[in-house]
Amino acid sequence: MRIYESAEDYLEAILVIGRRRATVRSIDVANELGFSKPSVSVAMKKLRESGYIEMEPDGSIKLLPAGAAIAEGIYERHRTLTDFFVYLGVSEETASSDACKVEHDLSPETFEKIKAHVRRTMEGAAGGDLPEN
Repeated sequence: MRIYESAEDYLEAILVIGRRRATVRSIDVANELGFSKPSVSVAMKKLRESGYIEMEPDGSIKLLPAGAAIAEGIYERHRTLTDFFVYLGVSEETASSDACKVEHDLSPETFEKIKAHVRRTMEGAAGGDLPEN
């Protein structure tokens, strides 16, 4: 099933916020992405109906396995692409912004090649093996 880029962004934001704090709420997602709370509420309803998240009675948002898998994949792409762009000499802020634009559209083949290149480059710089993601 094809998931829209905006849904991937929402799921990634929930993951990232959840790594920083114990509870994720719609307002946190709105603040993270710079969207209005009503827009985020509509998106959360769609994600819930699609089986990607669940909303707890206290209003907190939890990723379900399908949503977590998508969020982890997008986040891995984001981090890897950011690292690659920084390696090329791009500032961290621009690299992260550009990674967000590119992460959704790369083919799995291209991403795997970039990921392998980044790993080889970083291993060489570190002088040894890096742990798997």
